[in-house]
Amino acid sequence: MISLVNASKRFGPKLLFEGVNWLITPQDRVGLVGANGTGKSTVMKILAGFETIDSGDVTTQKGITAGYLPQDGLSLSGRTVFEECLSVFDHIRDMEREMEQLAHAMSELDPTSEEYAITTDRFGHLDSQFRNRDGYALEAKVGSVLSGLGFPKEEWTKRTEYFSGGWQMRIALAKLLLEQPDLLLLDEPTNHLDLEARNWLEEYLGNYPNAFVLISHDRYFLDVAVSKIVELWNKNLHFYTGGYERYLSQKTERLTLLEAAYRNQQERIEQLEAFINRFRYQATKAKQVQSRIKELEKIERIEIPPEEKAIHFSFPQPKASGRVVAEFTNVSKAYGDRVILDKVNFAIERGERVALVGVNGAGKSTLIKLLAGTESLTRGDYKIGHNVQPDYFAQDQYKELDTDSRLLDDLMSVANGKTVTELRSLLGCFLFSEDDVFKQIGVLSGGERNRYALARMLLNPSNFLLLDEPTNHLDLRAKDVLLESLQAFTGTVVFVSHDRYFIDKLATKVYEIANGEVEVFPGNYEDYQYRKAGGSPVVSAPVAAAVVEDPSAPKPEARKQRLNPLKVKQLEDKAAKLEAKSMELEAEIGQLEQALQDFVNAEETRRQMELLDQRRKQLDAVLAEWEAISLEIEEVR
Repeated sequence: MISLVNASKRFGPKLLFEGVNWLITPQDRVGLVGANGTGKSTVMKILAGFETIDSGDVTTQKGITAGYLPQDGLSLSGRTVFEECLSVFDHIRDMEREMEQLAHAMSELDPTSEEYAITTDRFGHLDSQFRNRDGYALEAKVGSVLSGLGFPKEEWTKRTEYFSGGWQMRIALAKLLLEQPDLLLLDEPTNHLDLEARNWLEEYLGNYPNAFVLISHDRYFLDVAVSKIVELWNKNLHFYTGGYERYLSQKTERLTLLEAAYRNQQERIEQLEAFINRFRYQATKAKQVQSRIKELEKIERIEIPPEEKAIHFSFPQPKASGRVVAEFTNVSKAYGDRVILDKVNFAIERGERVALVGVNGAGKSTLIKLLAGTESLTRGDYKIGHNVQPDYFAQDQYKELDTDSRLLDDLMSVANGKTVTELRSLLGCFLFSEDDVFKQIGVLSGGERNRYALARMLLNPSNFLLLDEPTNHLDLRAKDVLLESLQAFTGTVVFVSHDRYFIDKLATKVYEIANGEVEVFPGNYEDYQYRKAGGSPVVSAPVAAAVVEDPSAPKPEARKQRLNPLKVKQLEDKAAKLEAKSMELEAEIGQLEQALQDFVNAEETRRQMELLDQRRKQLDAVLAEWEAISLEIEEVR
């Protein structure tokens, strides 16, 4: 559909990429990844037609439509939310209006007249087109997408200009999803979505009929939504099949093979150069020397890209608190007639990492403010435990900073003995590098200030951290630094995040807030979803219910006795064969995708695309069978 051929692009004096080749085929599901500043958003704008390349070619198949969602900056006004979304179907609604006019005309025309025959023929043609385009289901489609993206029905009639920037971006996303262009280009679409809306978007994209390319810093979202990763790295594009986790393993394997090939090549080059230097001036060896010189000149040198820095930062551990850190007893919170929390009871213990989840407006931020003491209770009792020191990170934490201070100077004022090198390393983790550390806080954007406020807080953390959306404005590298530091943190953490991977790796408990109540689920977000689906009962707050064994259930020993080792071995062998087959198919898919970058002729391209489609379907079938057998192995065990 769209191809980049030998494309290069500079941004001022900085070279973003050169010699890039990429063919996007119908129904491609691509995640575009790379470090901040490498040019991912620029690539998206080039595909959308909003940016040009400096050299090379961009070719778009005739009639292809592309829809582009930037990270932010869109503003809509003049219509209600529902009308704005319905406007994407204006061409279909024009058909409906013409059909109404034709129906009215037919009621007044003589059925035997020629004009009546022409009118009915036109009406029949329009009606067929209208039905083919689901014209009678337009309002249902709009309602489904708005509900999925978290718009309550009572807000559908609210004018778009009254929504905040994040909700404006949701409206723009809703319009693009309803339009269903041939190529959907989404630059960090999950930035403004809560968990429920992200889960809905994952499912929607899973059924999307056309191709899409998206940028996201949400690992889980990338794993679920895409079937190919394209990495912008070292000024070129690198292609990987599968989701984000598979990309990480493939990248490691690719680097290992590249390094081995580099070492072998260097050994050969050294051998050739040694022979040439040794026998250069001996007439009897002239022929052999010339042969090796030619071989040396023909060698296409392998380059090892500069190593990506692995960033680690050790945060100081806080003073120990009492066993019970915070306790709510019959706590209620209301704003006027609107009840947010109603007679809530729970106890948070030392070392717990509690994720607060719930739809937008359920009360997550309100609960975290009550724990921080920045909001007062309407009713009930809140007790802070012995030696507990709460520290609250708000979504707009940057408002508390001194705008006249430079980043490094401000950080040194609270550093408690950390060296300048350590502080610069910390700032680098949160995307402030080189001369950025000397910027005044006042010149930073809101997102940059929030990032800095988080780095500042984690330099000397208290023993009870209350974090409201700490992962906002962080790329994957910075999220990893934050996650590692909080996993090693010995204090207690309560946090709100819309990053599924972050919650899964950090949370030891999930508190679901809904309809004024708080329910406690042990484990991470995956465990929470399993229990919500009926996997096991909810643990009531504040005390976990005792587990009662079913006397009729078979004992573990009895189950073990019935285990058939032969069946397990057969299943394991079959799973291993399927895994090997999947790797073969992935390798062949990679070769075909690479071959498509070099255009030979239309017939060959068509043949390669058909073969690629076959191999992708085979891979899907093999992976589905492998997953089913893996689950069977677990059940048998």
